[in-house]
Parts: sequence; structure tokens; C-alpha cells
Amino acid sequence: MSITIVIIAITCIISYICFNNHELREKLMFIPYAIKEEGQLYRFVSSGFIHANWMHLGINMFVLYSFGQLIEQVFGIYFGTMGNVAYIGLYILGIIAAGIPSYLKHQNHSHYRALGASGAVAAVLYSFILILPVETLQLYFAIPVPAIIFGVLYIGYEYYASKKMTSDGIGHDAHLYGAIFGFLFTMALRPSLITRFIEQITTWNTLPLMS
Repeated sequence: MSITIVIIAITCIISYICFNNHELREKLMFIPYAIKEEGQLYRFVSSGFIHANWMHLGINMFVLYSFGQLIEQVFGIYFGTMGNVAYIGLYILGIIAAGIPSYLKHQNHSHYRALGASGAVAAVLYSFILILPVETLQLYFAIPVPAIIFGVLYIGYEYYASKKMTSDGIGHDAHLYGAIFGFLFTMALRPSLITRFIEQITTWNTLPLMS
């Protein structure tokens, strides 16, 4: 069975349980203060398997389903029997890497809480962008956008949003650093991908149009 499907199933089950069990959700949430004061390091990972509501869960799992299975297959081709390990590493370490900046920023703020798989999902998405930068994505299911253009705009927006003084309830730091991690992690596993990435972009105008 696809690892992506297994991750989605586990995340949906745990998220659903926590929709109705607020005490458990509190124990699993990303709370930097609790990590610092009580050494609850597990929260770096557990918080990536719970969500605020059905919409939050649905969006993250849809994006993971859309890109995760392809990355899982590509990793299998690139890394053979270690492909599954590399893919799980991308996802789990993506959750952790996405949380580190927020931990450093909010470790003394006892009120701060976060949850969701957005950082890991961003890591998978940017692994896709490194491998297929000129592939067309359907933004809002209707607007065709090359992956690299989407990637640059997304990074720019998340960086801007993360610097705003007011909070909109969205973990922009997690999105930003999860994306950066996914790109760099995949590149570190297979450095030749950066050359291929540059070649695809520089020869973009010679590629046949796709309808």
C-alpha cells in the first residue's frame, strides 16, 4: 500500500478523534512552552497529525494526495529500497523542521498553540517543484500556473505574511520553512537534481506546449 495513503489514513483517524476529544488534542498540539519547560519533544511530530477542522484537514490531505504519491514513486526510482525511508524522512522531518522557527520564536509564550500537517505537506510540494519545476499546476482548480512560478509566489507570500505583526491564525512560518526544507532535503539526497532543475528552467521556452 502507498505510504502516502497510510499517512493520510492515520492523519484522518487521529484528527477525527481529536475533533471530539479536546483533552487529547491539547496533549498532541504544538506548544513550544511545554516543549521547553516539560521536555515534551514528541509535540514536534504529534502536532502534524491533528487538525483544527474538516476544511483544514481536507486541504492538507488533498494536496498531499495530489503530490505525495508521485514523489513516493520518484524516490523509489532514485533510491531503490531506501526510497520509502527517504519519503518518510521527508514527511516527518518536514513536520519537525517547520516547527523549529516557531519554537524559537514562541518558547516563552505559554498561550501559543499550533497544529496541522501544513509544514510536511509544503515539504512534499517543494520536493515536487525541485523535480518538476515547469510542470503545470491548477491553482484553485482552474488557473494553470507553472510549478516554479507558484513556488516563488508562495515563498514570497509566506515570507511576507510571517513578518506581519498581526496574526491571522495561519502558521506561515511552518509553511515557509517546511517548503524550504523539502526543497533542500530532496536536493541533499540527490544533488544532481539541482542541475536538472536549472536545465528544465533554462530550456523552458523550447519545451512543447501542453493543452
